[in-house]
Amino acid sequence: MSRLLVVAPNWIGDALMAQPLLMRLRDKLPQARIDIIAPAWVAPVFRRMPEVAGVIETPFEHGRLRLRERWRLGRTLKALAYDQAFVLPNTWKAALLPWFAGIPVRSGYLGESRRGLLNLIYRKQPGREPMALHYARLSEQPGATIAQPLPEPKLAVDAQAALATRRRFGLDARYAVLCPGAEYGLAKRWPYFAELAARLERPVVVLGSAKERELCAAVGGRNLAGETTLDEALDLLAGAELVVSNDSGLMHLSAALGRPLVALFGSSSPRHTPPLSVRARVLWLGIECSPCYARECPLGHFRCMRELGVEQVLAATGTVPIFPSGATGK
Repeated sequence: MSRLLVVAPNWIGDALMAQPLLMRLRDKLPQARIDIIAPAWVAPVFRRMPEVAGVIETPFEHGRLRLRERWRLGRTLKALAYDQAFVLPNTWKAALLPWFAGIPVRSGYLGESRRGLLNLIYRKQPGREPMALHYARLSEQPGATIAQPLPEPKLAVDAQAALATRRRFGLDARYAVLCPGAEYGLAKRWPYFAELAARLERPVVVLGSAKERELCAAVGGRNLAGETTLDEALDLLAGAELVVSNDSGLMHLSAALGRPLVALFGSSSPRHTPPLSVRARVLWLGIECSPCYARECPLGHFRCMRELGVEQVLAATGTVPIFPSGATGK
């Protein structure tokens, strides 16, 4: 049996966009064991992917090298005798673990000074192609054509556990989830969530991180920002009749759970990081300066989000298929 190790991205959204790669690897090597090595804040997402046999959490803080600890973990991984590694982040330090582990085939994009650390090297396509396609290319040999369309990400939900989570938070069977935050920066945050919440004809739950609690409190409804674990947030999203979200990790989670979703884009592009679900509706004005991928509007006018009105979002909520609470529709 082949043993494969995937070095995961550090962002929740990127983790979901990596799942089509895992699906393609499972199709090509149905008997292979696929393990993921991931930061603790991303690990719960991979544990809900049926393609993943095991998840190894890394103890490294974001941005820290900690070379000695990486070497020790690499030597521990060596005993597991992996046949091939797939390194998804582009950094030099992300490629160290498979090299320390002596994994014979180490696949990934050229990235920053990684020759030698990687020995099956891929080159990025020109421009910004869809991130899911960028990752999925690693399932083929470098330069080979990859079959499309890619499969949609899909996360497992334990219906009883999800119901218990909703009851623990005292939620009714009928509610919408609003996600007004975006870890990357202000330029990805639509400014009218409070007005939208006041006009939705169902109870509103607001999700986000602890750092976004004040932002989420201003929306109204039930503010659970910073009060849930990632697993609990997943369970609450799984029960939502509707989700409206900026381009964020919560948007990608909602798509992978098959929820009716309206995804709002401003400074980023839905061509690069779209929600991968037929039940998602994307709103993006695509004005002349968008996408700029800046954390804050470099021109100061923020038109890409400010000119996306509440009426447009409300109209989009009427175009997504609604499923009973708790159903994924997949």
